[in-house]
Amino acid sequence: MTELPLIGGAPVAVEPHLAGAKIGVVTFPGTLDDRDAARAVRLAGGTAVALWHADTQLADVDAVVIPGGFSYGDYLRAGAISRFAPLMSRIIDAANSDAKLPVLGICNGFQILTESHLLPGSMIKNDHLKFLCRDQVLRVENNKTLWTSDYEAGEEITVPLKNQDGQYIADEKTLDALEAEGRVVFRYVGWNPNGSRRDIAGISNAAGNVVGLMPHPEHAVEPGFGPESNAGTDGLGFFTSVLNKIVGGA
Repeated sequence: MTELPLIGGAPVAVEPHLAGAKIGVVTFPGTLDDRDAARAVRLAGGTAVALWHADTQLADVDAVVIPGGFSYGDYLRAGAISRFAPLMSRIIDAANSDAKLPVLGICNGFQILTESHLLPGSMIKNDHLKFLCRDQVLRVENNKTLWTSDYEAGEEITVPLKNQDGQYIADEKTLDALEAEGRVVFRYVGWNPNGSRRDIAGISNAAGNVVGLMPHPEHAVEPGFGPESNAGTDGLGFFTSVLNKIVGGA
């Protein structure tokens, strides 16, 4: 076990055997949290690989994180332009292939996944029509996905939330199907911060390799720098989950 130094505070222990797993982190014009996502991958023990939206190849990565921000300034609709980036075509094909590339979309990344039809539904303005930034409690509803296996079903975690287009919507048939198939991965606890239907904070595709959520786990991976609960590291499980699955071959 080695240690990754922090800007301040105690070092974080990482597992060397996970370093062979390569996680691509996509940057679009307007992406804000790509460096945070890459650091989260490294803190979990993996190797972060920078991917540019205009790339035409996935650089042989084992998984992909589409991070948050305001891609293309959220013009037209949040994530709508990014959906047509050359790299997204490769990600869509790989996620839907027999290999089922693991893909995590965070905030704007979740919006891009819905626009790409890798996940159902859509994102609209918060019901209060204001930008919101706060620590948010989530309940893990499904720990069977490639991104949530290191959590317990029903576990409550706290990660930062920051959005203005965070209201998840879908028709009743789609919502019923998500519920029946266990594809609601996270639900807001205590307060619904944006009016999302059925308090949904994150969902998955049917295979469980694609997960999208509004809150930001990459901002809750270092002791002393995230929310106060559990030393601020509740989000690290997203990244250790997928790394352990990749290395373990599950």
